[in-house]
Amino acid sequence: MSQLGALACQLGSKRVMVISDPGVVATGHAARGIDCLSKSGLVSCLFDAVRENPTTDHINAGTDVARDFRPDLLVAIGGGSSMDCAKGINFLFSCGGRMQDYWGRGKAGKPMLASIAVPTTAGTGSETQSFALVSDAHSGVKMACGDPAAAFRIAILDVGLTLTQPPRVTALTGIDAVSHALESYVAKARTPVSMIFSRESWRLLSHALPRVLANPTDEKARADVQLGASLAGIAIEHSMLGVAHALANPLTADHGVPHGQAVSLMLPHVIRFNASICGPDYADLWNDLIDESSEGRRIDRNDPEGAFHLSQWIENLVRQAGLATSLAEAGVQSPQFDRLSVASHEQWTAGFNPRSVTIDDLFALYKLADQRHH
Repeated sequence: MSQLGALACQLGSKRVMVISDPGVVATGHAARGIDCLSKSGLVSCLFDAVRENPTTDHINAGTDVARDFRPDLLVAIGGGSSMDCAKGINFLFSCGGRMQDYWGRGKAGKPMLASIAVPTTAGTGSETQSFALVSDAHSGVKMACGDPAAAFRIAILDVGLTLTQPPRVTALTGIDAVSHALESYVAKARTPVSMIFSRESWRLLSHALPRVLANPTDEKARADVQLGASLAGIAIEHSMLGVAHALANPLTADHGVPHGQAVSLMLPHVIRFNASICGPDYADLWNDLIDESSEGRRIDRNDPEGAFHLSQWIENLVRQAGLATSLAEAGVQSPQFDRLSVASHEQWTAGFNPRSVTIDDLFALYKLADQRHH
């Protein structure tokens, strides 16, 4: 973070809008960032009305502030919500219109402001992606709005900033990052390059996240989780995600289940569902785990047990993190599986899952997640 002012100057900036949330402001991180900017002679203003899972209303409020202040640089200090909000504000301030106009990929049409990300959580990988996830304030639909021009020019990974995360945030964001590594590794749109980032992300996260959960002050493990989360973000940018995310988003929209919790309880079922298509890939990831931890035994790539072992390991990690492993445990009472299945089938990421999914498949996966009471 101490480099923020110098890096902002290198981008030719004079006026900086800092985007953060009340929790991060309370830790003093936003104030430290603004102080760094001031010491480099830059004028700044703070927009801190960001909330978890930002909506079009938050983006509109931030854009109003930007139009008054006229920044030439945006700096996001916070978790995925602050970074998504910064990208959303950049779309509307730079290109006009409404957030709904940018749903999809490559719709900016005009040059956008330079931006810097200073993540305070280790999980979303938003700092290395060009997409903002924004919910429509009226319909609740989560829109993925992406354009290469919206990507941060610089991401500052400062492990010290992640030490103030509450344990539950560490767990939710860390397991979200693991899901990014696993889903991007097998996604239909994956490339040889994206697979390198997914695999390295997995190696870092699978080894380091259990250590962070066991000892939150382990800075080396936290640094590995932070780097792993960023590498997974790069992998997503060049591949995409899968059906665990498609199943998770309606649980967040309809039942208020936090994103990391929703993904983590669906992921083991999705791994088993995908096993017939990508068993050898899952076996490779399982063997990476064995190589790192020296526990368990390596298996042949064609051994169908690879997916089962991997799904069991994920379930154990979710339990170690103190998160729910069933819908009931997560507080989802009397879920409407028909409605959830249709909603998840409409999610963009469903189309990138290695095994094609029908609404009936999604219904069955929700039922599995509902029945597993541990």
